[in-house]
Amino acid sequence: MSERLRAVLADDQALVRTGFRMILTADGIDVVAEAADGEEAVAAVRRTRPDVVLMDIRMPHMDGLEATRRILGSGAEDTRVLILTTYDLDHYVYAALAAGASGFLLKDVTPEHLVAAVRLVRSGDALLAPTITRRLVERFARRDDARPALHRDLAELTPRELDVLRLLATGLSNAELAERLSLSVATVKTHVARILSKLGLRDRVQAVVVAYETGLVSPGGPD
Repeated sequence: MSERLRAVLADDQALVRTGFRMILTADGIDVVAEAADGEEAVAAVRRTRPDVVLMDIRMPHMDGLEATRRILGSGAEDTRVLILTTYDLDHYVYAALAAGASGFLLKDVTPEHLVAAVRLVRSGDALLAPTITRRLVERFARRDDARPALHRDLAELTPRELDVLRLLATGLSNAELAERLSLSVATVKTHVARILSKLGLRDRVQAVVVAYETGLVSPGGPD
């Protein structure tokens, strides 16, 4: 059996943390630390090295966006950050994804979806549903000089890898990609792994961001 998944909860509302802890522990996920603000979250991750951090955006002292940047910029390569937000189009969410977060959840998520999402981001698979991905990126992925982009050279990708990245950017899972491209799931996984490696990305959610910011996929464009 694989080791139990370890998580850190970062939210300034104690009731939210308590509820999430009960849900996760009931499903065999160990909550190794809790944090009431971003500073505590960064310290907790450094201390415990969890698999997944459930990170609230709006917290005192240091918000979840800055905490995410510090955690993922400190060499915590095996830690995934899952953003928690009250609104599904919180303008901070896109910035968090660009900083390396592996997805986001609304705080009214069902217990089943919460557990599944935590396990999913740990595996590196897709979390953002296609409709949410499109809405999120169309609103916030406008390229401008004020916000730094994830610059990557797509010339390193093969034509097939570009096809995979275009479809991946719409939020399709590996199985859906395989069906769309008439490939095996194993082959799709290989293509995705090569894309991430060539572009120096943490996971496929960052690949979505890159696809839009480089213009490979346009907000509002066809599927």
